Amino acid sequence: MTDQTRRTFTDVDFGDELQETLADIRIETVRVFTVAAGMNFGRFNDHEEARKSGLPGAIVPGIMSQGIFAAAIHAWAPGAEVRRLDTIFRAPLVADTQVRVNGVVTDCDEEGKTIELDLTMTNEANETPVLGTALVALG
Repeated sequence: MTDQTRRTFTDVDFGDELQETLADIRIETVRVFTVAAGMNFGRFNDHEEARKSGLPGAIVPGIMSQGIFAAAIHAWAPGAEVRRLDTIFRAPLVADTQVRVNGVVTDCDEEGKTIELDLTMTNEANETPVLGTALVALG
C-alpha cells in the first residue's frame, strides 16, 4: 500500500506506525500561518522579540502544532476523519528548528471502525515538547 492509498480499518493493526515526517516550522512558514490566523505577534514570528519576552526564540503557535499532527494523520491515511485531537504542550516548539513527527496506533475499536493514535513531535535535542492523542475513523 502506498501512502496515498486510502486506508481502511482492516488495513491497520495495533502498533502500526505513521511514517516519520519532518515538520516545516521555518520562521517564514510560521509567519504565513500567523498572518492568516490573525495571530501576527512577535513571539511567533520574530526571534529577537520573542527572546525579549523570555522565550528561547520565536515559537510555533499551538494551533499550528495541532495542524501539523492532523496533516501527518492525513498523509498516512488520506480520507480519514479525525474525530478528536488532544494535544499536550510540555515546552515551546521553537521556529527554525528541526522537528520529527511520529505516531503509533495504540487502540483499535472494531465496532466503531476507529483507531487511537499516540503522536509526538521530537526536537533536535531528542526532547518531546509536543505530544498528543487522536481518535481517527477509517472507512
